[in-house]
Amino acid sequence: MASSTQKPSSSSSSSIRKYNFDVFLSFRGEDTRYNFTDHLFVNLDRRGINTFRDDQLERGEEINSELLKTIEESRISIVVFSKDYAQSKWCLDELAKIMECREEMEQIVLPVFYHVDPSDVRKQTGSFREAFSIHERNVDEKKVQRWKDSLTKASNLSGFHVNDGYESKHIEEITNRICKRLNPKLLHIDDDMVGIDSRLEDFKLLLNNHSNDVLVVGIYGTGGIGKTTIAKIVYNEIQCQFNGACFLQDVRERSKNGCQLQLQKQLLHGIMGQEVEFSDINEGINIIKSRLGSKKVLIVIDDVDHLKQLKLLAESPKWFGPGSTIIITTRDRHLLVKYGVTKTYEATKLHYEEALQLFSQHAFKQKDPKEDYVDLSNCMVQYAQGLPLALKVLGSSLRDMTIDEWKSALDEFKKNPMKEINDVLRISFDGLEPSQKEVFLDIACFFKGECKDVGLRILDGCKLNPMSDIRVLCDRCLVSISGNVVQMHNLIQQMGWAIVREKCLGDPNKWSRLWDVDDIYDAFSRHEDAEET
Repeated sequence: MASSTQKPSSSSSSSIRKYNFDVFLSFRGEDTRYNFTDHLFVNLDRRGINTFRDDQLERGEEINSELLKTIEESRISIVVFSKDYAQSKWCLDELAKIMECREEMEQIVLPVFYHVDPSDVRKQTGSFREAFSIHERNVDEKKVQRWKDSLTKASNLSGFHVNDGYESKHIEEITNRICKRLNPKLLHIDDDMVGIDSRLEDFKLLLNNHSNDVLVVGIYGTGGIGKTTIAKIVYNEIQCQFNGACFLQDVRERSKNGCQLQLQKQLLHGIMGQEVEFSDINEGINIIKSRLGSKKVLIVIDDVDHLKQLKLLAESPKWFGPGSTIIITTRDRHLLVKYGVTKTYEATKLHYEEALQLFSQHAFKQKDPKEDYVDLSNCMVQYAQGLPLALKVLGSSLRDMTIDEWKSALDEFKKNPMKEINDVLRISFDGLEPSQKEVFLDIACFFKGECKDVGLRILDGCKLNPMSDIRVLCDRCLVSISGNVVQMHNLIQQMGWAIVREKCLGDPNKWSRLWDVDDIYDAFSRHEDAEET
């Protein structure tokens, strides 16, 4: 009779399929029933993993339909390839069904090569050739070919090699891998996502990897546009497809605060599931390369602003195993080019209808504005220009306020941007070189909406290097060129104005630039008053 652990699954139910078992164990009973497979089954059971092991002592020639249904109802199949595995027609039929479920139902399959060479499984050599020399004489040719194809496909999957060392160590590693697959650590995502589906669909097209190469994909865009949110959602959705996964958030800020060693340790712990002790960054680099070089991993490196941050964590895709995926988020498109990223995605602002809905959710806790607030809401959305961060902050700050308070707040926002928004946007400015800052401020004050060529001629006359500086500003998503016209987000322009004004608040006579008529009048009046005295 079949032996199984009949208790509620430790894994959460899939939104698509209902699984009756977490794990289906396929093995050649005469080889491993009383040692390796039994110990593995006990460890899985001890960890609360609902496991079915096909342990029938007497079997017929054909695998029964009930067992086929059990394979379909399992989230993961572990196939223990042992020396005499291929002698069993029953095992080969199980494997063929398992590989069919992998292709049609995306079942996870983990091969274990128990004292056998994976190449013998892949090419049907050694003991596998001996077994097939018998099958080829007694079994239908198409069925034999199906078995061979299944063996080849299974042996090409990332799995476990059990040859030397303590079997308990191998079993612990397998059990840990299963636990991580069944109970992934999901990152928190806000419940009020708006307009994210179409952007996710576009980004996921870049993740199609039809080879065993390491895939590196970059997400770039201005601060507050939603880069990290996209990366988090994708990470939650695909992490179970890898042998290990790690999301390294706020790399720029943490590197600035001297946390490079901590980031390396977090990367190793996130993927290996255990602490790795070392005290030197260079030692950390060597450990990452040696420990993760054969693993298929998913790594997200979030908010990077310097190449050296990547070099400490993932200097080369060759540091990681075949089929790995690295996702990098940054405000600097050129940084992705320098790292060698060939697949990039620009996080774009929300469309007007999406922006109005997101703003309303934060201002009114509903999808549409309240009737008396429609016009003011439209003004706020126009002011935010599709930037998700601004829409959330503005909406939350205005909740439960009166119409008069809204009008007053809008006037204030147009003069002085909210600090919470401004601080996020300013990070990009602070990372610029001095000449780039000067060109940025000139564009914010004078050249937004002007012809690029006109701006270049004027700036060139100021002994600046505007051509290369504007390219950098475009790479940092602070400026864009559309139809040869210089464009800049309203809130980024406001941020530039605030930087000029902060040099001497309230005294435009001492500002480096004047662009507002009232400020110009004020400055000249102060100057004339000073001359008269």
